[in-house]
Amino acid sequence: MTVTSLGIPRRLLEFTIDGEPVRAPEGATILDACRSAGKDVPTLCQGDTLTPKNACRVCVVEVEGARTLVPACSRKAEAGMEVRTDTERARHSRKIVLELLASSVDLSTTPEVAGWLKEYEAKPDRFGPDAARVDEEPRVDNDLYVRDYDKCILCYKCVDACGDQWQNTFAISVVGRGFDARIAVEHDGPLTDSACVYCGNCIEVCPTGALSFKSEFDMRAAGTWNEPAQTETTTVCAYCGVGCNLTLHVQDNEIVKVTSPHDNPVTHGNLCIKGRFGYQHVQNRD
Repeated sequence: MTVTSLGIPRRLLEFTIDGEPVRAPEGATILDACRSAGKDVPTLCQGDTLTPKNACRVCVVEVEGARTLVPACSRKAEAGMEVRTDTERARHSRKIVLELLASSVDLSTTPEVAGWLKEYEAKPDRFGPDAARVDEEPRVDNDLYVRDYDKCILCYKCVDACGDQWQNTFAISVVGRGFDARIAVEHDGPLTDSACVYCGNCIEVCPTGALSFKSEFDMRAAGTWNEPAQTETTTVCAYCGVGCNLTLHVQDNEIVKVTSPHDNPVTHGNLCIKGRFGYQHVQNRD
């Protein structure tokens, strides 16, 4: 007999978003409720497999009675709450955040950002040519993945995925202060000399492409990366008996990268080095 766990029922909270009544389970965040109600609230640092970090501040909304704008990704919904997602104050804040981010780092491979810059009329160029930028060359020190810190927005998702929220390897952390803050391995050395186990779970959660498959990096450099033309097929990893799900991204009959479904109860988006990078034998034509 198969037993299905339904979990403990959660009380439904009633409140309003942009004047419309909504209901959300107790413990849900404002962002969860907004998405359920079809409200488009932008966010960069939020990850569906990680604890909210409130780092990017793109998802801020107004809550009646709150002195400051609140991050929708971490603020829990409350009964009777009045949330406004598209006020002039919230839009202005998002505009400034997007301008500051886009003026200091490369957001060219960040999904949806181009649309947000247009929607909020953000003009990163207004800070002028002397605006401080990261301007760092990509670090290519292994054959599996690339660290391009010129695209890093310090959302800390990779640190959490490598740390106590998933992998528990603690190979990467934040070093430095202020504008000199950066993601790094111990002694800021090559990845090959660090505690990294090459699970690639940091790549899975990176929202900007600061961490990417070496295959994707090379194809983008060659101008051959064509995401709309890629197909995705979910299968089961054959390396061991755990049953991890793999999503194979295929372009021109070649696997170009591997991800894992975030809603899978076995992996929750996480894989080991074999599952994420050990696919070359599939397309060995020799």
